[in-house]
Amino acid sequence: MGGIMENIIAAIGWLIVVYLLGSIPFGLIIAKMARGIDPRQWGSQNTGATNVLRLCGTKYAITTLLLDIAKGFLPMIIALGISTSALFLSLTGLAAILGHMYSIFLNRKGGKGMATTIGVFAALTPSPLFWSLIVCLLLIYVTGYVSLGSLSLVTLLPLFILISGNFGMLILSILVMFLVYSKHRENILRLARGEEEPWKQRAAD
Repeated sequence: MGGIMENIIAAIGWLIVVYLLGSIPFGLIIAKMARGIDPRQWGSQNTGATNVLRLCGTKYAITTLLLDIAKGFLPMIIALGISTSALFLSLTGLAAILGHMYSIFLNRKGGKGMATTIGVFAALTPSPLFWSLIVCLLLIYVTGYVSLGSLSLVTLLPLFILISGNFGMLILSILVMFLVYSKHRENILRLARGEEEPWKQRAAD
């Protein structure tokens, strides 16, 4: 009984660490260091790489993107070395993504979760992520709408995971899909009204 309690406490401690890592607002840190601005007050008022691109430029956006991906990827690599339990891996991935979306350092606000989601599933289900990412990038290229590409990625990811037979990660992918849709609700409304601006146009403003 004592061993079980120790394992549970250790797991909870691990999830807290992962959440805190996911909460680090790299976009905010980089934007302030690069341009002395707070991305929460400009552009889309988001701390993600897309808004950093609009406000600070390509190299700062790429740095933000890679760091936000790492927030999901590195904890999953460590978690895979600890256990292959689908529950443990799913909770670890969820903690990282929730940290990014609802950062304790930003009064439980944060990014829309896409980069960290990519990092998590790059470690867990690389092939389904790859095909989802291909569709995402094609849609962004054709339409210019990052939001549409992001929504397509999280929509298709559960389908490709199901096709791959990795049923253990299916529930996580569905939960993430709903979380990302919730974070993109304003984008969805603008897309429906035809008011969403392509990122290239917004970058030029």
